[in-house]
Amino acid sequence: MELGRNADDWLADTRTSYDTVAASYADLTRHLLDETPQEREVLALFADLVRGQGHGPVADVGCGTGRITGHLRTLGLDAFGIDLSPGMTDVARRDHPGVRFDLGSMTELALADASVSGLVAWYSLIHIPDDEISSVLAHFRRVLRPGGPLLLSFHVGDESQLKTEGYGGHPMKVYVHRRQHDQTIEWLDEAGFAVETHTTLTSAESKLGGIILARRQP
Repeated sequence: MELGRNADDWLADTRTSYDTVAASYADLTRHLLDETPQEREVLALFADLVRGQGHGPVADVGCGTGRITGHLRTLGLDAFGIDLSPGMTDVARRDHPGVRFDLGSMTELALADASVSGLVAWYSLIHIPDDEISSVLAHFRRVLRPGGPLLLSFHVGDESQLKTEGYGGHPMKVYVHRRQHDQTIEWLDEAGFAVETHTTLTSAESKLGGIILARRQP
């Protein structure tokens, strides 16, 4: 964290950045799953696990413009989205009419305890600082039903970089944190999750992307 910055400044910067790029973000990312069958397979496996738990609502946390939420619904899940950015949720509602999209932060997840049967954070932990990860995962565990699956994706690496523009050259101010599987799995274990599988792949989403599928332990 930069000296003198308030602990919540990164949240405000993230919100403003994605408000700025929302429309172009939707245009540039809506096709990405079409180009990566391995990611579609992982999402299908996640859907199978949710159905094995008896269905129920599924939260796509950090949903952006709703493309993963929409895909989960094509797989038969009762998926809804949550995002920090009003601009992103406005575009999500436009592109996916009739689907629920809530404003909210994963750092203060406004969902009832044990209220969802599955939770996805698809490349949405990448802006969360290390010292906030444990709190976020505690929220994920709290809102998941026992045995419910958690699907995470992230950029694999060791560095954090400040992103100053993106999605058509619009100004942004967000840190992108790349992480290794071992560290993320350790955080999940400490938060009360059992990791079932993890992999690294190259996709339209990430040159080196990590996928982790875990379950909330009782």
